[in-house]
Amino acid sequence: MKRLPNPDDYRQVDYPVEPIFVRRWSPRAMSGEPITDEEMMTLFEAARWAPSTYNEQEWRFLYARRDTPHWQTFFDLLVEFNQSWCQRAALLVVVLAHKVFQQNGKENRVHLFDCGSAFENLALQGSAMQLVVHGMQGFDYDKARTALRVPDDYAVAAMFAVGRPGDPADLPKSAQEREKPSGRKLARELICEGAFGFGG
Repeated sequence: MKRLPNPDDYRQVDYPVEPIFVRRWSPRAMSGEPITDEEMMTLFEAARWAPSTYNEQEWRFLYARRDTPHWQTFFDLLVEFNQSWCQRAALLVVVLAHKVFQQNGKENRVHLFDCGSAFENLALQGSAMQLVVHGMQGFDYDKARTALRVPDDYAVAAMFAVGRPGDPADLPKSAQEREKPSGRKLARELICEGAFGFGG
């Protein structure tokens, strides 16, 4: 299995944090090799332990493994660019978010927020396992709802691909240039004490 580039060669923290946060990034190069049932379920187990409002656990994951009858349905949801590199993924997943509380049917305003926490858990676990986990918004949301028979009380939130690291040379040229851990804005650019005071 190919090893991913070391984020420590590209990133530097300004304040001490656990290394797993800096090591997580979103490669696109995958090998086309499958992942095991245990590896897949370990990823979903990590997502299971995310925090959620009233312990609602709003997230649901619809998935397709490579070379199975469901694969083409999921693959066809992707925009052309994402298809160009997801063709070597082992797993494609659609993330759903329950929009109402199960206990009373009232609107849950943080359904997407909580699902983001679940995905982050999964992505960090994938990083610890030396797997590629790459989230996407480049797909047809309406087609996903129809093709996957998603009920109206669930939001189609995102998609992500999972796979074993591959050769960046197999990516389209435009993606090859981005196949390294990216930097981040300074923490102080993202926070503001008191009322909104960020620049335009």
